[in-house]
Amino acid sequence: MSSKNYIDVVIDGKIYNIGGFESEAYLQKVASYINNMILEFKQNESYRVQKVDMQRILLEINIANDYFKAKKQADLLENDLEIKEKEIYDLKHELIISDAKAETAAKERDEALEKIKTLEKEIVKLQSKIK
Repeated sequence: MSSKNYIDVVIDGKIYNIGGFESEAYLQKVASYINNMILEFKQNESYRVQKVDMQRILLEINIANDYFKAKKQADLLENDLEIKEKEIYDLKHELIISDAKAETAAKERDEALEKIKTLEKEIVKLQSKIK
């Protein structure tokens, strides 16, 4: 198991020491996402006039909203992947069946050609007897 990583990040002008089992780059990316969202919100006048508690709730709601939208998209993509994998499995199965049928048809063709050759030889023999 990986060791826990700790990193100092700046969020909303304050330094925080955060930790997790993910890479430092990932932890920095998370902090950067939060910091960018705060900066984006602070550009909105109606956000700035809210009490700090309300600002935090609005920020948390928007982060949760982004999470659920991303989760829904990931679920849709996962579902699509499962459908595609099933289609691939079905196509491979059909290919195996088609290959088996083609092999059987090739054997039957070879047997028929062999029978034709045998019959042609028989015809030649019979024709030579008639003459």
